[in-house]
Amino acid sequence: MREPISALHVPAREPLAPEHAHGQFALVVRDLTAGYDRQPPAIEGINLRVPIGEIVGLIGPNGAGKSTLFKAILGLIRPTRGEALAFGRPVAKARDQVAYMPQIEEVDWAFPVSVLDVVLMGRYGRFRPFARWTRGDREAALDALARVQLERFAHRQVGQLSGGQRRRVLMARAIARGARLLLLDEPFAGLDAAVQHDLIQILDQLAHEGTAILVATHDLSCVANSCDEAICLNRRVIAQGPSADVLTAEVLTETFQRHLLAVPRQDTLRVVVDGPAERNERGLLGGGEGG
Repeated sequence: MREPISALHVPAREPLAPEHAHGQFALVVRDLTAGYDRQPPAIEGINLRVPIGEIVGLIGPNGAGKSTLFKAILGLIRPTRGEALAFGRPVAKARDQVAYMPQIEEVDWAFPVSVLDVVLMGRYGRFRPFARWTRGDREAALDALARVQLERFAHRQVGQLSGGQRRRVLMARAIARGARLLLLDEPFAGLDAAVQHDLIQILDQLAHEGTAILVATHDLSCVANSCDEAICLNRRVIAQGPSADVLTAEVLTETFQRHLLAVPRQDTLRVVVDGPAERNERGLLGGGEGG
Protein backbone atom coordinates (compact mmCIF):
# COMPACT_ATOMS: atom_id res chain seq x y z
CA MET A 1 0.00 0.00 0.00
CA ARG A 2 1.27 3.46 -0.93
CA GLU A 3 2.22 5.86 1.84
CA PRO A 4 -0.04 8.94 2.01
CA ILE A 5 1.52 12.14 0.69
CA SER A 6 0.83 15.65 1.86
CA ALA A 7 1.02 19.27 0.75
CA LEU A 8 1.60 22.16 3.10
CA HIS A 9 0.56 25.57 1.81
CA VAL A 10 1.61 28.65 3.74
CA PRO A 11 -1.34 31.06 3.92
CA ALA A 12 -1.14 34.23 1.84
CA ARG A 13 -4.67 35.42 2.70
CA GLU A 14 -4.96 38.00 5.47
CA PRO A 15 -7.78 37.36 7.97
CA LEU A 16 -11.01 39.23 7.34
CA ALA A 17 -11.47 42.36 9.38
CA PRO A 18 -13.88 42.02 12.34
CA GLU A 19 -16.20 44.60 10.80
CA HIS A 20 -16.40 42.72 7.46
CA ALA A 21 -20.03 42.39 6.30
CA HIS A 22 -20.72 38.72 5.54
CA GLY A 23 -24.34 39.03 4.44
CA GLN A 24 -23.82 40.92 1.16
CA PHE A 25 -23.40 38.87 -2.01
CA ALA A 26 -21.87 39.70 -5.37
CA LEU A 27 -23.08 36.46 -6.97
CA VAL A 28 -26.17 34.39 -6.19
CA VAL A 29 -26.86 31.21 -8.17
CA ARG A 30 -30.26 29.54 -7.77
CA ASP A 31 -31.21 26.04 -8.94
CA LEU A 32 -28.88 26.28 -11.96
CA THR A 33 -28.87 23.28 -14.30
CA ALA A 34 -26.87 23.23 -17.55
CA GLY A 35 -25.09 20.94 -19.97
CA TYR A 36 -24.41 20.24 -23.61
CA ASP A 37 -26.48 18.94 -26.54
CA ARG A 38 -27.67 15.34 -26.33
CA GLN A 39 -25.81 14.75 -23.07
CA PRO A 40 -26.97 14.45 -19.45
CA PRO A 41 -26.75 17.70 -17.46
CA ALA A 42 -23.17 18.57 -16.48
CA ILE A 43 -24.41 20.47 -13.40
CA GLU A 44 -27.76 20.12 -11.63
CA GLY A 45 -29.63 22.26 -9.13
CA ILE A 46 -26.67 24.47 -8.24
CA ASN A 47 -27.24 26.92 -5.39
CA LEU A 48 -24.34 29.04 -4.19
CA ARG A 49 -23.40 32.55 -3.06
CA VAL A 50 -20.18 34.54 -3.30
CA PRO A 51 -19.92 37.29 -0.65
CA ILE A 52 -18.62 40.75 -1.51
CA GLY A 53 -14.98 41.21 -0.51
CA GLU A 54 -14.21 37.50 -0.12
CA ILE A 55 -12.26 34.82 -1.99
CA VAL A 56 -14.23 31.62 -2.53
CA GLY A 57 -12.52 28.47 -3.76
CA LEU A 58 -14.47 26.13 -6.06
CA ILE A 59 -13.03 22.62 -5.97
CA GLY A 60 -13.94 19.27 -7.47
CA PRO A 61 -12.50 16.49 -9.62
CA ASN A 62 -12.06 16.65 -13.38
CA GLY A 63 -15.49 16.54 -15.00
CA ALA A 64 -17.21 17.91 -11.90
CA GLY A 65 -18.67 20.83 -13.88
CA LYS A 66 -16.53 23.76 -12.66
CA SER A 67 -15.94 25.25 -16.11
CA THR A 68 -19.52 24.47 -17.16
CA LEU A 69 -20.76 26.35 -14.10
CA PHE A 70 -18.74 29.43 -15.05
CA LYS A 71 -20.01 29.31 -18.63
CA ALA A 72 -23.61 28.94 -17.47
CA ILE A 73 -23.24 31.87 -15.07
CA LEU A 74 -21.86 34.02 -17.88
CA GLY A 75 -24.46 32.92 -20.43
CA LEU A 76 -21.85 31.30 -22.69
CA ILE A 77 -24.06 28.21 -22.56
CA ARG A 78 -27.80 28.36 -21.97
CA PRO A 79 -28.99 26.92 -18.66
CA THR A 80 -31.98 24.62 -18.85
CA ARG A 81 -33.17 25.81 -15.44
CA GLY A 82 -32.32 28.37 -12.78
CA GLU A 83 -30.68 31.78 -12.70
CA ALA A 84 -27.49 33.64 -11.80
CA LEU A 85 -27.59 37.14 -10.34
CA ALA A 86 -24.67 39.56 -10.05
CA PHE A 87 -25.28 42.32 -7.52
CA GLY A 88 -29.00 41.56 -7.63
CA ARG A 89 -29.34 41.71 -11.42
CA PRO A 90 -29.17 39.01 -14.11
CA VAL A 91 -25.52 38.59 -15.07
CA ALA A 92 -26.31 39.63 -18.67
CA LYS A 93 -27.36 43.06 -17.33
CA ALA A 94 -24.32 43.42 -15.06
CA ARG A 95 -21.53 42.44 -17.46
CA ASP A 96 -19.52 45.58 -16.76
CA GLN A 97 -19.20 44.36 -13.15
CA VAL A 98 -18.07 40.82 -14.03
CA ALA A 99 -14.68 39.64 -15.34
CA TYR A 100 -13.83 36.10 -16.44
CA MET A 101 -10.46 34.36 -16.71
CA PRO A 102 -10.70 31.19 -18.85
CA GLN A 103 -8.27 28.30 -18.80
CA ILE A 104 -5.28 28.91 -21.04
CA GLU A 105 -6.21 25.95 -23.27
CA GLU A 106 -9.26 27.92 -24.46
CA VAL A 107 -7.17 30.79 -25.87
CA ASP A 108 -5.54 31.01 -29.33
CA TRP A 109 -1.99 31.96 -28.32
CA ALA A 110 -0.80 31.97 -31.94
CA PHE A 111 -2.80 35.13 -32.67
CA PRO A 112 -0.22 37.91 -33.30
CA VAL A 113 -0.93 40.38 -30.49
CA SER A 114 1.19 41.82 -27.72
CA VAL A 115 0.79 41.16 -24.03
CA LEU A 116 -0.51 44.71 -23.57
CA ASP A 117 -3.08 44.18 -26.34
CA VAL A 118 -4.46 41.12 -24.56
CA VAL A 119 -4.76 42.95 -21.25
CA LEU A 120 -6.43 45.91 -22.96
CA MET A 121 -9.12 43.49 -24.18
CA GLY A 122 -10.29 43.42 -20.59
CA ARG A 123 -11.42 47.00 -21.10
CA TYR A 124 -13.83 46.11 -23.93
CA GLY A 125 -16.83 46.34 -21.59
CA ARG A 126 -16.02 50.05 -21.21
CA PHE A 127 -15.01 50.55 -24.84
CA ARG A 128 -17.14 52.46 -27.34
CA PRO A 129 -17.23 51.07 -30.91
CA PHE A 130 -14.72 52.75 -33.22
CA ALA A 131 -13.19 54.75 -30.36
CA ARG A 132 -9.51 54.64 -29.44
CA TRP A 133 -8.18 53.33 -26.17
CA THR A 134 -8.05 56.13 -23.66
CA ARG A 135 -5.14 57.03 -21.41
CA GLY A 136 -7.17 55.58 -18.55
CA ASP A 137 -7.53 52.26 -20.40
CA ARG A 138 -3.77 52.02 -20.94
CA GLU A 139 -3.00 53.00 -17.36
CA ALA A 140 -5.41 50.35 -16.08
CA ALA A 141 -3.83 47.70 -18.33
CA LEU A 142 -0.28 48.62 -17.33
CA ASP A 143 -1.23 48.70 -13.66
CA ALA A 144 -2.75 45.21 -14.00
CA LEU A 145 0.46 43.96 -15.64
CA ALA A 146 2.48 45.46 -12.81
CA ARG A 147 0.30 43.67 -10.27
CA VAL A 148 1.12 40.30 -11.85
CA GLN A 149 4.79 41.30 -12.35
CA LEU A 150 4.72 41.23 -16.16
CA GLU A 151 5.05 44.91 -17.02
CA ARG A 152 8.45 44.34 -18.67
CA PHE A 153 6.74 41.97 -21.14
CA ALA A 154 4.07 44.48 -22.20
CA HIS A 155 5.22 44.71 -25.83
CA ARG A 156 6.27 41.09 -26.29
CA GLN A 157 4.13 38.84 -28.49
CA VAL A 158 1.91 36.89 -26.13
CA GLY A 159 2.61 33.57 -27.85
CA GLN A 160 6.26 33.79 -26.77
CA LEU A 161 5.40 33.53 -23.07
CA SER A 162 5.54 30.42 -20.91
CA GLY A 163 2.39 28.70 -19.71
CA GLY A 164 2.64 30.26 -16.26
CA GLN A 165 3.18 33.73 -17.74
CA ARG A 166 0.17 33.27 -20.00
CA ARG A 167 -2.00 32.58 -16.94
CA ARG A 168 -0.74 35.77 -15.37
CA VAL A 169 -1.62 37.69 -18.55
CA LEU A 170 -5.18 36.38 -18.37
CA MET A 171 -5.40 37.34 -14.73
CA ALA A 172 -4.14 40.83 -15.61
CA ARG A 173 -6.84 41.09 -18.28
CA ALA A 174 -9.50 40.23 -15.70
CA ILE A 175 -8.06 42.77 -13.23
CA ALA A 176 -7.86 45.50 -15.89
CA ARG A 177 -11.61 45.29 -16.44
CA GLY A 178 -12.13 46.92 -13.06
CA ALA A 179 -15.00 44.55 -12.27
CA ARG A 180 -16.34 43.88 -8.77
CA LEU A 181 -16.79 40.14 -9.41
CA LEU A 182 -13.99 37.94 -10.77
CA LEU A 183 -14.53 34.39 -12.04
CA LEU A 184 -11.14 32.69 -12.37
CA ASP A 185 -10.90 29.23 -13.95
CA GLU A 186 -7.73 27.40 -12.84
CA PRO A 187 -5.58 30.55 -12.41
CA PHE A 188 -2.86 28.73 -10.43
CA ALA A 189 -2.32 25.68 -12.65
CA GLY A 190 1.25 25.60 -13.90
CA LEU A 191 2.52 28.14 -11.38
CA ASP A 192 5.19 27.37 -8.82
CA ALA A 193 4.47 27.97 -5.14
CA ALA A 194 6.20 31.36 -4.98
CA VAL A 195 4.31 32.83 -7.95
CA GLN A 196 1.05 31.33 -6.69
CA HIS A 197 1.66 32.98 -3.32
CA ASP A 198 2.23 36.34 -5.03
CA LEU A 199 -0.99 36.03 -7.05
CA ILE A 200 -3.01 35.12 -3.96
CA GLN A 201 -1.68 38.27 -2.31
CA ILE A 202 -2.95 40.23 -5.33
CA LEU A 203 -6.37 38.63 -4.99
CA ASP A 204 -6.27 39.35 -1.26
CA GLN A 205 -5.69 43.02 -1.97
CA LEU A 206 -8.55 43.08 -4.49
CA ALA A 207 -10.84 41.39 -1.97
CA HIS A 208 -9.96 43.97 0.68
CA GLU A 209 -10.90 46.62 -1.91
CA GLY A 210 -14.36 45.03 -2.13
CA THR A 211 -13.97 42.63 -5.07
CA ALA A 212 -15.68 39.24 -4.85
CA ILE A 213 -13.59 36.40 -6.29
CA LEU A 214 -14.67 32.87 -7.26
CA VAL A 215 -11.66 30.66 -8.04
CA ALA A 216 -11.96 27.22 -9.62
CA THR A 217 -8.90 25.16 -8.74
CA HIS A 218 -7.63 21.64 -8.11
CA ASP A 219 -5.29 22.84 -5.36
CA LEU A 220 -6.97 21.82 -2.13
CA SER A 221 -4.27 23.16 0.16
CA CYS A 222 -4.51 26.58 -1.51
CA VAL A 223 -8.26 26.69 -0.89
CA ALA A 224 -7.83 25.44 2.66
CA ASN A 225 -5.34 28.12 3.62
CA SER A 226 -5.98 31.06 1.29
CA CYS A 227 -9.75 31.22 0.65
CA ASP A 228 -12.41 32.58 2.98
CA GLU A 229 -14.93 29.98 1.85
CA ALA A 230 -14.91 26.73 -0.10
CA ILE A 231 -17.48 25.19 -2.42
CA CYS A 232 -17.16 21.47 -3.13
CA LEU A 233 -18.72 20.55 -6.48
CA ASN A 234 -19.34 17.27 -8.25
CA ARG A 235 -22.19 17.98 -10.67
CA ARG A 236 -24.04 19.37 -7.64
CA VAL A 237 -22.89 21.39 -4.63
CA ILE A 238 -21.72 18.95 -1.98
CA ALA A 239 -20.98 21.66 0.61
CA GLN A 240 -20.30 25.40 0.96
CA GLY A 241 -19.05 27.44 3.87
CA PRO A 242 -15.87 28.53 5.67
CA SER A 243 -12.97 26.46 4.39
CA ALA A 244 -12.17 24.98 7.80
CA ASP A 245 -15.76 23.74 8.15
CA VAL A 246 -16.16 22.41 4.60
CA LEU A 247 -12.86 20.65 3.96
CA THR A 248 -13.49 17.66 6.16
CA ALA A 249 -12.62 14.05 5.39
CA GLU A 250 -16.30 13.23 4.82
CA VAL A 251 -16.97 16.09 2.41
CA LEU A 252 -13.72 15.62 0.47
CA THR A 253 -14.33 11.89 0.12
CA GLU A 254 -17.86 12.49 -1.21
CA THR A 255 -16.60 15.18 -3.58
CA PHE A 256 -13.59 13.36 -5.04
CA GLN A 257 -14.86 9.79 -4.55
CA ARG A 258 -11.60 8.81 -2.87
CA HIS A 259 -10.23 8.95 0.64
CA LEU A 260 -8.86 12.38 1.60
CA LEU A 261 -7.95 13.80 4.98
CA ALA A 262 -7.69 17.44 6.09
CA VAL A 263 -5.23 17.69 8.97
CA PRO A 264 -4.94 21.03 10.87
CA ARG A 265 -1.38 22.01 11.71
CA GLN A 266 -0.69 25.28 13.52
CA ASP A 267 -1.72 28.11 11.15
CA THR A 268 -1.98 25.89 8.07
CA LEU A 269 -4.05 22.96 6.91
CA ARG A 270 -2.33 19.87 5.54
CA VAL A 271 -4.21 17.89 2.89
CA VAL A 272 -3.34 14.19 2.93
CA VAL A 273 -4.15 12.03 -0.07
CA ASP A 274 -4.40 8.29 0.39
CA GLY A 275 -4.86 6.81 -3.07
CA PRO A 276 -3.24 4.69 -5.75
CA ALA A 277 -2.74 7.18 -8.58
CA GLU A 278 0.28 9.47 -8.40
CA ARG A 279 -1.09 11.56 -11.26
CA ASN A 280 -4.24 12.30 -9.29
CA GLU A 281 -2.25 13.11 -6.17
CA ARG A 282 -0.36 15.82 -8.01
CA GLY A 283 -3.56 17.23 -9.46
CA LEU A 284 -5.17 17.50 -6.04
CA LEU A 285 -2.17 19.05 -4.35
CA GLY A 286 -1.22 21.63 -6.96
CA GLY A 287 2.22 22.62 -8.14
CA GLY A 288 3.50 23.25 -11.65
CA GLU A 289 5.98 24.54 -14.10
CA GLY A 290 6.85 27.94 -12.66
CA GLY A 291 5.88 31.51 -13.41
